[in-house]
Amino acid sequence: LRFASTTQDGTTSFADYVARMKPEQTQVYVLTAETLAAAKASPQLEGFKKKGVEVLLLTDRVDEWMLSHLRDFDGKPIANVTKGAASLDALQDEAEKAEAAKIAEDLKPLVDSIKAALEGKVKDVRVTSRLTDSAACLVVEDGEMSSHLARMLKQAGQEAPEVKPILEINPEHALVKKMQADESKVAPLAQLLLDHATLAEGGALEDPAGYVQRVNALLLG
Repeated sequence: LRFASTTQDGTTSFADYVARMKPEQTQVYVLTAETLAAAKASPQLEGFKKKGVEVLLLTDRVDEWMLSHLRDFDGKPIANVTKGAASLDALQDEAEKAEAAKIAEDLKPLVDSIKAALEGKVKDVRVTSRLTDSAACLVVEDGEMSSHLARMLKQAGQEAPEVKPILEINPEHALVKKMQADESKVAPLAQLLLDHATLAEGGALEDPAGYVQRVNALLLG
């Protein structure tokens, strides 16, 4: 098996990936997407790129099914970065972990407000360190079906369980800071964050016209 990678030209193997892993790294990180271009542009990669952590890019349609059977390689668990369990926590030093915990505590009122605004649309909202440029991204719990696999099943005319995603927000992004500074902006911008995160992962919006209105309001406001 050979895959594209965020750090290597051409393709690489699991064995070569493991040989290049950072000393503190315990998981083999992978990302599944419909195309290589979509994989490379995924917001979920931002924090890993910043840390210089390699992620394998899996874009073959069979890869999602492969991952349901191939759980580890050479004793290293395979972690899909589109799932919440594949975080950067294990790669942070104690100072970074303390800072992340403080930021999460400071943003708890905002997180609670976003949860209320998106009630019924997301499973949870939380602050993340996996984003550097994007305002938000969507992940699912480990063990749940990925959004990519659910879309493939629906395209094939098969049923897929409804899985509500987790919205992870970037505390350093201007939109998040704007929401924190003005409570009246939370509801409209929360939906906009969800829209943007859905589009970024290749999903379709339930209300495209409403999305256009929200973007126009933001541009004019």
